[in-house]
Amino acid sequence: MKSRDFLSYYATQFATVEVDSTFYGCPSASTVNNWDARTPEDFLFSVKIPQVISHEKVLVDCDAELEEFVKTMDILGPKLGPMVFQFPSFDRWKFPKQESFLAVLTPFLKKLPADHKFVIEIRNKTWLDARFADVLREHNVALALTDTSFMPRPWELKQKFDLVTADFAYVRWLGDRKGIEKQTTTWDKTVVDRTSDLKNWVEVFKSLVSNTKVLNIFAFSNNHYAGHGPATAKLFMDLWSKSYR
Repeated sequence: MKSRDFLSYYATQFATVEVDSTFYGCPSASTVNNWDARTPEDFLFSVKIPQVISHEKVLVDCDAELEEFVKTMDILGPKLGPMVFQFPSFDRWKFPKQESFLAVLTPFLKKLPADHKFVIEIRNKTWLDARFADVLREHNVALALTDTSFMPRPWELKQKFDLVTADFAYVRWLGDRKGIEKQTTTWDKTVVDRTSDLKNWVEVFKSLVSNTKVLNIFAFSNNHYAGHGPATAKLFMDLWSKSYR
């Protein structure tokens, strides 16, 4: 299969994709038009916000960059799904505490177009609490629920709080990048057994499905989670089906 056919084939197997390349810069209009042309009408693109916004300018003086990105993504029309702010783990010199980050985040959230879906992923453990969730909920922005080596998973949170902050939920299975790269650098088969973890995620999903506020659940796995992203998706779907038998 030629690389130009990858997306078209992928779209026959899955209903949505999370685009990582947008993190490195806003794509051209022709690139986005090409994505649109190669996918069916009901396909959805989730896209990562460019790092110039989330990492370099960190939400300050980046209105032009955000406007350009949203305008470019709007080429997708109804195929545009959530847009994800993947923040790094900030050092104390940048934001001494959660309050310092919220002082920047809150006014920024007020400027986001309300007719679009947005997701926030943070990587500072001590910031993940009810107060942070409340700020996101006020603006219908989803809190990314992640499975990584550096953040607590929903069932590991010491302080329990409502993780639903929007009318949709967003899950990212990312794993331990450094750990798995010691085992493999070819991403064609499962090398880490995630059955136990995904059974826990099945329970998380059940709670999301039973929540009347949640209209959609987006879930994505990368290769670093278990060794082969598509296999992770299949395993989860198998476990989900079995849980209802």
